[in-house]
This record gives sequence, C-alpha cells and structure tokens, in this order.
Amino acid sequence: MGGIFGVVNKKGCVYDLFFGTDYHSHLGTRRGGMVVYDSEKGFDRAIHNIENSPFRTKFGRDAEEMEGTMGIGCISDYEPQPLIVRSHHGTFAITTVSKINNTEELSRELFECGHSHFLEMSGGEVNATELVASLINQKKNLIEGIEYALEKVDGSLSLLLLTPKGIYAARDKYGRTPIVLGQNDDGYAASFEDFAFIKCGYSPYKELGPGEIDVITLDGVKMLKAPGKEMKICTFLWTYYGYPSASYEGLSVEQMRYNCGACLAKRDNVKPDTVAGVPDSGTAHAVGYSNASGIPFSRPFIKYTPTWSRSFMPTTQKMRNFVAGKKLIAVQDLIKDKKLLLIDDSIVRGTQLRETTEFLYKSGAKEVHIRPACPPLVYACKYLNFSRSSSIMDLITRRVIKKLEGTEDVSEETLKDYTNPDHEKYQAMVEEIRKELHFTSLQFMRLDDLIESTGLPKEKLCTYCWDGEE
Repeated sequence: MGGIFGVVNKKGCVYDLFFGTDYHSHLGTRRGGMVVYDSEKGFDRAIHNIENSPFRTKFGRDAEEMEGTMGIGCISDYEPQPLIVRSHHGTFAITTVSKINNTEELSRELFECGHSHFLEMSGGEVNATELVASLINQKKNLIEGIEYALEKVDGSLSLLLLTPKGIYAARDKYGRTPIVLGQNDDGYAASFEDFAFIKCGYSPYKELGPGEIDVITLDGVKMLKAPGKEMKICTFLWTYYGYPSASYEGLSVEQMRYNCGACLAKRDNVKPDTVAGVPDSGTAHAVGYSNASGIPFSRPFIKYTPTWSRSFMPTTQKMRNFVAGKKLIAVQDLIKDKKLLLIDDSIVRGTQLRETTEFLYKSGAKEVHIRPACPPLVYACKYLNFSRSSSIMDLITRRVIKKLEGTEDVSEETLKDYTNPDHEKYQAMVEEIRKELHFTSLQFMRLDDLIESTGLPKEKLCTYCWDGEE
C-alpha cells in the first residue's frame, strides 16, 4: 500500500509536510521520503528506511534543515520515493500509490520508444514510480503525460507531482485509491487520508473524483481534467487499511466498521459472554457488534504498541507471524472461563488468527467464536499491494478449495459457488476453515451486508478480492 501527502504554503511547507506524511505511517512498510522546493535553493530530498524506526525519528533532522514553500512526501510499502526527475518537462519530483500489473509490457514499449534504461532495485524489479515518470515523459506536456500514465497502467495509480510552479494531484482513473485536498489561509494540502491535513490545520476543500487531475499553487486549485463517471474505490480501505478517523467518499472508517459489526450481529445466534476485536482494525467492528447485540464489549488482550509495529510491516511471513505473536498481551481475568466472540478485519492465510485462538484457549477461554468483518478472500487483489504473496495458494480459502475439489485448477464457475454464502460449497469451505483453525464457530461478513455498510452502490465499489468481479 502506501500513503502520500503534499503541501503548498506561502509560510513554508516543511513542518506540515513532515507531520502530514508521518500521519500515513499506518499505511506503509519500508521507506519514507520527502521532497521540498524553494525558489532559491531548488529541490531538496530525503529518503530513509523506516522498517525498524518510526518516520519521525528518521526525518526529524531533515525537517529542521529543509526549506521550501512546496513539498511532497510518502510512506512507501516498497520502492524508494519520491523521485526527482530531469526531463524535457524540466525538473520535477514525483510520488505514487500504485500497483502496476503490466510493468514488463510498459517497459518494453518504452524501450521501443527510445528509453535507454531503468535502474533496478535490490530485488531486481523496476521502481514503479520511475516507470510512471517515464510514461509521463512520453508526452509533450505534464498534463497529457499524467493522463497517459493513468490510462496505460493496468492496476491502480494515484500520484503527486511537484514542479517549481505547483503540485499536480491525480487520482486513479477508477478512484481505487483516494486523494483529498485541504485548505487554510496560507495554502493547500493534498493527502491520501483527510485527517492528516486536518491535524495540520487545514479544512476539507474537495475530494478528487476518479481520474481527476488538479494543479495546486499558492494562487489556488485548478482542475485540469474533470473526473470520470465510473468509480471502483477499494472497499478494503474501510475494512482494513484506513485509520479510524479517515473518511472516504463522505464515510468515516470508524462509522463503517460500526456498521459492519452491527450487520454481523443481526445475522448471529451465538450467545458469548463478551465481544472483542483483534487490535487495531477489529476493535471498531467489535464495538458495532456489541452496540447492536447488547453483548458486552471487552479487551481480553491488548496490543503492546510502544515497540511492536503492525504485523504486516516485516518483509517475511515468518517475521510477520513472530511479531503478531509477541505484540498481544493477555488480560487473564477477561479470558478465563469465558465464551468469547472475536472479530478480526479478515482472514488471509489464517496463521495469525489460529495462533491468537490457541493463545486464548491456553489462557483459559471456554469458547472462541470468530467473525471476520469481510467475506472470504478468494481472489488475489489486482489493484492494491494488499499482499506481496508469491502464490494465490497462500490464501486459506484457496488451500481449502483445493482440498475440497481435489485440484488447484478450479473453474471460474466453481469459484463463484465458493463466494456465494447461500451455496453448499461456500458453507463447506467455511466449515473446513473453522476446523483447520480450531474455532468454536466461524461466520463471515456477507458481501451484501458489507456493501450496505458503506452506503454506496456496488457499482462504485471494488469487491474483486471477494467475488472476482472487476
């Protein structure tokens, strides 16, 4: 995943950029970066590895030394960025939130057009942000170049591009990832999540529509390309990625999670002693369930936040599992002899939730009922870097389907049966997952309930990972 933030401010952008970028740390994994522009000093950039140290720690000195009225920053889940690029457009800096499925095809096309080379990253892959910059440079001006990049990328792409004149903000052509703008008396901010600029003293100004391109200067915001009509915003932004205080399309993450929990409660018939959420994203779902059901909410285990980072941040599955196991601390008297209903945002591989369940049993729980706050993940996401798994068989659903069908080579028609909560194949899959992970009971959120929780029509939401529909 990743998050981006930009500032244009006549009194100076650096500290707003520093804090606004830092507020996206929940989205990122490996690197952070900032670029600022000063009319006298030009561009200044800093990039640091943030795997083992917070953004604020790594960039504190940079924030003290940098100067400028415009800047962009990012929390990157993979590639080093922002990049500073010199081209026929002049010098510009660029940062992206993207997933590019056709990297090889685009690279080949660029080579055929005379592009000489790409710098390989340590893993041998092309830097996605460098690839986007190269696409932009194929056209005679930046606006046409950004439009071209948005259109050519198979996957998703939102970006901020900094020039000496201002910041270009462009949202993914189907709005899969957001860009929102804020305003105060001295300038403007552009952000992946709106609370980041609100905490920096900016008021909501506008949310870019799908494919919209705006340019932000000290004089104001100008729309360069009107938004398209078709939108497919990622529904998982609310369920998992988003910070509770963030809002997408007018709906806050926290409220949507309350709605999800309420939907889960309305379809349930178990009678646990307490309802709990797996920290952090499962907690609000559990509050919604508790409020709707009247079953008390509790926190039978607490995440130790001072040193243990989010479990998706380590680069290997072994280390992710290790961190997940270390960060949860039991509150024994809330577990012993209790029937617990536990809500997590999702089940992906199943490893962490199985270990959490075993942890609860060892701590004295009588029953552990699991209620994932989204439907079973049957398809690997094509549009966001939700997981860098090398195989779709990492998904517990696919492993179970292989077991039930006797083969990995399952037809699309059969897969559809496994995504239909009213079909016997779906029910057999859920029961097999329950047995493998040692849950007392297992009931997933239904997709129709998840959609209802957003208040948006299905055609405006991306639900591919659950139903395979693009």
